[in-house]
Amino acid sequence: MNTVTASVVAAELTAARQQMALTLGWHIVLASFGVALPALIWLVERRGLRHGDSAALVLARRWSKVAAVLFAVGAVSGTVLSVEMGILWPGLMGRFGAVIGLPFALEGVAFFVEAILLGIYLYGWDRLAPRVHHRLLVGVMAAGATGTFCVLAVNAWMNAPAGFRIVGDPLTGEIVDVDPWAAMFNDAVWLESLHMFLAAYMVAGFVVASVYAAGMRRGRDDHHHRLALRVALGVAGIAALAQPLVGHFAGQRVASAQPAKFAAMELVTETTEGADLLVGGVLVDGRVVGGIELPIPGLTSFLAHNDPGATVVGLDAVPADARPPANVVHLAFQLMVGLGTALAALGAFVVLRLVRGRDLPTGRHFLTLVVAAGPAAVVALEAGWVTTEVGRQPWIVHELVRVGDAVTDAGGLWWIYAGTVAVYTTLTVATLVVLRSMARRWRGGEEKLEVPYGPHIDPEPASVTIDAS
Repeated sequence: MNTVTASVVAAELTAARQQMALTLGWHIVLASFGVALPALIWLVERRGLRHGDSAALVLARRWSKVAAVLFAVGAVSGTVLSVEMGILWPGLMGRFGAVIGLPFALEGVAFFVEAILLGIYLYGWDRLAPRVHHRLLVGVMAAGATGTFCVLAVNAWMNAPAGFRIVGDPLTGEIVDVDPWAAMFNDAVWLESLHMFLAAYMVAGFVVASVYAAGMRRGRDDHHHRLALRVALGVAGIAALAQPLVGHFAGQRVASAQPAKFAAMELVTETTEGADLLVGGVLVDGRVVGGIELPIPGLTSFLAHNDPGATVVGLDAVPADARPPANVVHLAFQLMVGLGTALAALGAFVVLRLVRGRDLPTGRHFLTLVVAAGPAAVVALEAGWVTTEVGRQPWIVHELVRVGDAVTDAGGLWWIYAGTVAVYTTLTVATLVVLRSMARRWRGGEEKLEVPYGPHIDPEPASVTIDAS
């Protein structure tokens, strides 16, 4: 390959990577709400039905409409991702389609089931028996969790390929002994899925809480806002407390199965016995600059292998062309851990207050902290996915197929990327405009908002008192 051709191929590969980063990073936030927001709705509707709490029922009705908007937009971004996988990465989908096709198919079924049940739930307000209507959310949650698990199964398979055997060269050899179930339930899927589910509950819970905390900072301190804050922070707090434990076990799996990724995450440059834990720092000309080693001997070795004297594989043990970009992975990992730790501390405070039966604080400092927790949870989520995806580089299928060998050889990818940026910018602006418009009308006491692509909703029963936010 001549120099000009190589530079063109590299540019197209960069375009394909940038497009996947944009669409995946955008969609994962919506997917988090798809997984966790129905659970929040279930909780407040349950309270409304059990205790005759009209404010809780109003929250359930409002949040269900928000869920409908986000589901509709997420359907668009999810479809784009599905198409991109086939168009941009034929070396993956064309070659391994029979291996990983099952979770994609099951995800499609789960998506349609979730859409049907969510539609019935939306139109079932004041039309179905209250408890039947409430129980529909269990199906929505189950379908959403199933679909997300299937997508994560594919990603986990890319980190821990299983369910097949290659005869001959990895790039050209015949794929035999295909077992789609073994591929789907690979070694990485359970921890990766649990880690993502907890992250989804953190994102949905903290973002919803941040919205109501912002309202309370503006003087809207009423039962409606306090209940929303209590439910959202309670869910997010429990998830935030569980996340470090799951993340620890996930990190140990990475240390054993993907040592190059772990070395980049912790910035271990040389294979070391009793490796210490590094905070901060970047790699410059093969040397770590600006990092601080914690004064706990062998902490990285202990975190990786439960033994402070264990050997941690360093980047020096990995060929130069098989190393992930260490600085990107390390900084993303540190950002995720730092924000996750702060959110876990907030979660511990919230859960402790709730377990003791005490109200959450409503002072300005606490509310400001909660407002910041929403964006922090989203940033931590994105940093975690950068760690996962960039840490696997240069492999699209770990130690079998490189990203550069899987990308399409078609040209014009930068034009497609530019079009995708325009579409996603429009989607973002439109979604924010719709949600802000809904919130403004709710604050004005207008509850009869039309759900997306739906008929006019009948007025609510006179017995329900609307508590406008």
